[in-house]
Amino acid sequence: MSTNENLFERAQAAIPGGVNSPVRAFRSVGGTPLFLVEASGAYVTDTAGRRYVDLVASWGPAILGHAHPQVVKVVQDAAARGLSFGASTPAETELAELIAERVAPVEKVRLVSTGTEATMTAIRLARGFTGRELLVKFAGHYHGHSDGLLAAAGSGLATLALPGSAGVTAATAAQTLVLPYNDLDAVRAAFAEHGDNIAAVITEAAAANMGVVAPDPGFNAALADIVHSHGALLIMDEVLTGFRVGSAGYWGLENAHGQSYAPDLFTFGKVIGGGLPVAALGGRAEVMDYLAPLGPVYQAGTLSGNPVAVAAGLETLRLADDALYARLNASALLISEAVSAALTAEGVAHHVQRAGNLFSFVFGEHLVSGARSYAEVLTQEAYRYPAFFQSMLASGISLPPSVFEAWFVTAAHDDTVIARIREALPDAAKAAAAAQPE
Repeated sequence: MSTNENLFERAQAAIPGGVNSPVRAFRSVGGTPLFLVEASGAYVTDTAGRRYVDLVASWGPAILGHAHPQVVKVVQDAAARGLSFGASTPAETELAELIAERVAPVEKVRLVSTGTEATMTAIRLARGFTGRELLVKFAGHYHGHSDGLLAAAGSGLATLALPGSAGVTAATAAQTLVLPYNDLDAVRAAFAEHGDNIAAVITEAAAANMGVVAPDPGFNAALADIVHSHGALLIMDEVLTGFRVGSAGYWGLENAHGQSYAPDLFTFGKVIGGGLPVAALGGRAEVMDYLAPLGPVYQAGTLSGNPVAVAAGLETLRLADDALYARLNASALLISEAVSAALTAEGVAHHVQRAGNLFSFVFGEHLVSGARSYAEVLTQEAYRYPAFFQSMLASGISLPPSVFEAWFVTAAHDDTVIARIREALPDAAKAAAAAQPE
């Protein structure tokens, strides 16, 4: 019978590092990565037949739970009609209309296949629309792996302790200005010096790739004011938060609490594909119409708007109603509070980082009030997380394999599932408490 160990050995001979996305290699937490063969509800199953409670949720899109019967049915029906046409389909328009209906500043939508493709296109569009070259991003924010966005990124780059990436030229890197997150004075200073040449500021609506770091209250709204006062565009990256933390994403949560602002462009992914590869950029029509075939900014994709993937996304969004989000919020609160209580009982100094129903943890006495920036996140006692992770895994709970990732719940995380998580926590907290820096 196949094991995770022999499959990983085989994979390393055929695939660089044995994985097709770096965080899957478990370099940050140690041990052998899981090779999964099945997922259902709140559970995933590895090649050895072991079943785990899943708190990764395919990094977000499994919002309804894995293999939701209604989503599987529409995918099967769509596949039976044809896997790909390379032509327009009615469902593409339906998905674009649904996104625009939920996110008020979005007037038009272009579907693509990945979050990286969405952010890459949004930046090209912003440069084409403004006629300017420079881009501003925030340290620790991850917007995919296109060349200009890998400076001071979080997620896998934080996990691997890489400041950027080989293969990115100095000329490309020089077109991106990297600022500390939650620092409006730094934004003002950047515009004071480079304002006439800044095309756009791109920001995660709430950072979730250096662990979860929410924007300070009013930060996104003030950011929009600064950007627009200088004739630049604001790109709100909701690849992770979009339709995951609420029916209108993190922008919707903030606007519901009186923080009124309107980004020029949004990027979406994850949930809008329901687990299949769909992403999108959307925004006001004046900007979006700069895309070909109407405008001079070129973008194309053979699999953009793939009918099978769009079917999964449409059904997922249609099932994501207010009751679903209330359930996700309640489960996220119960689980995060249970983890926090177990860590506290063992004297492990920490803070729960939250953005809607996304959460993560930072470790260290100096961070008990939380972290607001990438620089602060990097000072944590990250060595405590691998021991915690491995203990939970041994108890049948699969966590994100990096302290720099968000935790995800699904609608299938019911009382039984939460009870299993609670049972595993005391031993994991003891392991975290006993961990020592290398």
